[in-house]
Amino acid sequence: MMTLTRRQFVAGCAAALPTIGSFRFAAAEEGSGAAGQALGVVIHSYGIRQHEEKNFGDPLVFLDYCRTLGAAGVQTGIGARDESYIEKVRALLARTGMYLEGIARLPRAAADVEAFAAELRTARDCGVTVVRSVLLEGRRYETFESADAFRKFADECGERLDLARPVVEKLGVRLAIENHKDWRADDLVRIIQRANSPQIGVCVDTGNSIALLEEPHEVVEALAPLAFTTHFKDMGVAEYPGGFLLSEVPLGKGFLDLGRIIRLLREKNPAIRLNLEMITRDPLRIPCLESRYWATFESLPAKHLAATLSLVRQKASHEPLPQVADKPPAERLAFEDDNVRRSLAYAKEHLRS
Repeated sequence: MMTLTRRQFVAGCAAALPTIGSFRFAAAEEGSGAAGQALGVVIHSYGIRQHEEKNFGDPLVFLDYCRTLGAAGVQTGIGARDESYIEKVRALLARTGMYLEGIARLPRAAADVEAFAAELRTARDCGVTVVRSVLLEGRRYETFESADAFRKFADECGERLDLARPVVEKLGVRLAIENHKDWRADDLVRIIQRANSPQIGVCVDTGNSIALLEEPHEVVEALAPLAFTTHFKDMGVAEYPGGFLLSEVPLGKGFLDLGRIIRLLREKNPAIRLNLEMITRDPLRIPCLESRYWATFESLPAKHLAATLSLVRQKASHEPLPQVADKPPAERLAFEDDNVRRSLAYAKEHLRS
């Protein structure tokens, strides 16, 4: 039997794939009269507005705005705050019945630990029980140009969690590491298990891992036992010559089985919160048919590439994926807000709580 190199296989896939066909979006599970699902909102759902309105990321401002949307809570960066500010946050949460989850950057060296601890103390004092973080702030296939560079990063991941672990265990705050287009699910599970702390788990992003050639529902199933919180989203896909396009789309407009995802998560953690991350931006290019993409995937079987490209072809959007970069600022702001509102309304109308 002839054995192909990965480069040969990639080139063959690029040449052999047929033209995208049309696809009707799969509808999520209907509520059948059950109470609708109230979602929280992740601050990244308002990246455009944050850029235009510098105080929008202030937790008090963001919480109050999301209250007007009917959101159950928010996930956002809180920072290190004084007692007066903390009391205002606690009062707002008590008055509205909303929840607050934090976002913090992991310490990269011993000198960073005190700042990390100060942010987590503030979060705890505000009533936060879960803080989301990432091991890599960028995307694996864009950040690293060699396997050696990625191996160095892999070593650093363990060191960062070693620095964070005593802090989260002392303060009693749970640290949720997102699958952030950096680690495939099985690797992330091993990293979290190595950290060996009941206070360190996962923030399950329901769409990110498609970019690493993983089937999204299988990723949710693999990560659910370790999940503390979520970035809940729907995804649209389409092909382009170098690989495929990946885009967050309003809930119900993508190909994810949202009802199945909720069941998988709640089977392992009935109290897990669903936080909408509806990022309004131009589609991401996933260059899986280009050689650089594979620099850090030294032993990933080619079957994962084949399965993902087949999925993209089967589930490709029948309409163009959202484009926003060429819109005027006011139109971008309105489009972003509408995407969030449509998603929250869909969850309440169509998804079981």
